[in-house]
Amino acid sequence: MKTLNVGMIGYKFMGKTHSNAWRQVDKFFPVAAKPRLHTICGRNKTAVQAAAKKFGWDHAATRWQDVVNNPEIDIIDINTANDTHAEIAIAAAKAGKHVLCEKPLALNVAQAWAMVEAVKKAGVVNMVCHNYRRIPAIAQARKMIAAGDLGRIFHYRARYLQDWIVDPEFPLVWRLQSKIAGSGTHGDINAHIIDLGRYLVGELSEVCGYMETFIKQRPLPGSKTKKGKVTVDDAVITLGKFKNGAMANLEASRFAPGRKNHIQIEINGSKGSLVFDFEDMNRLKYFNRADPADRQGYRDIIVTDSTHPYVGAWWPGGHIIGYEHTFVHTIFDFIQAVVKGKSVQPTFVDGLQNQIVLEAIEKSSKQRRWVKVA
Repeated sequence: MKTLNVGMIGYKFMGKTHSNAWRQVDKFFPVAAKPRLHTICGRNKTAVQAAAKKFGWDHAATRWQDVVNNPEIDIIDINTANDTHAEIAIAAAKAGKHVLCEKPLALNVAQAWAMVEAVKKAGVVNMVCHNYRRIPAIAQARKMIAAGDLGRIFHYRARYLQDWIVDPEFPLVWRLQSKIAGSGTHGDINAHIIDLGRYLVGELSEVCGYMETFIKQRPLPGSKTKKGKVTVDDAVITLGKFKNGAMANLEASRFAPGRKNHIQIEINGSKGSLVFDFEDMNRLKYFNRADPADRQGYRDIIVTDSTHPYVGAWWPGGHIIGYEHTFVHTIFDFIQAVVKGKSVQPTFVDGLQNQIVLEAIEKSSKQRRWVKVA
């Protein structure tokens, strides 16, 4: 079995999640190449050395260039703030590394285009980490939609709600600064339900968006008196039309008290409907209009059987899986793609298309009008 040496840049929340996924993937899935946690990179030497020890990385570094240019490393996994994605990914591609990058792909469409061109020119495998595509219930929904079980799609409704910045005393972290994050709730979590809409229903043709920033200033990190301007959105609402004629209704907010990581999706078609709730992620609700009238109603598909996507590699039927497993599934598919030398969705092209939709919604909100998606 070939060994693939992995270099990961960024070690905080997503880095922890990715580290665990890289460690687990070959234990549960028969991968064609064993991943080796070669080097983890972060800015703080002491902290990144501690992270390396905790998560099982062989080496620690403080300069991403040293990781990208290391001839022993085959894969670069990018978990940094959004403003560095493009620079690192382009350099990694030029160095012949395969690249897995956290979402959103870039700060803007121009950067995303440059990243796509770089990986195409280098011929390296590339992927954006939209892990929610690899929830077994979501993959099952796509399978059913592709089989025509819902018929013609009329509606895609989705909302993604959190509450972690409701407190006005919450500090001005990087996610609240446009120069680093690009956008706020929009690029952070609305990006996920846009991607899921594209994955399940198809490409969007036009959008109408409304974005709002509720708290305009916040305390600077480490200061009790000084404040800085919030330059991103706190919430976003989007209406949209898919190329196949279906309607989209999306809501994303980090100002929904009581909602920690609430994702809910409903898809309605001529033959039936599907409903998914992330807080019950092993269940998919299905309504079939062809059922006899006296027995119609939503039925539960408990997506925990070996016949369902991914879950057969884990536990016996009926045993549930969780959030962390979506990253293992993502990395499994990425490793297989590297071995085969052919990228698997969502690729950087998908990330670019998502960025185009994000930018169209921002433009719509600013100009107070419908905008066509390029």
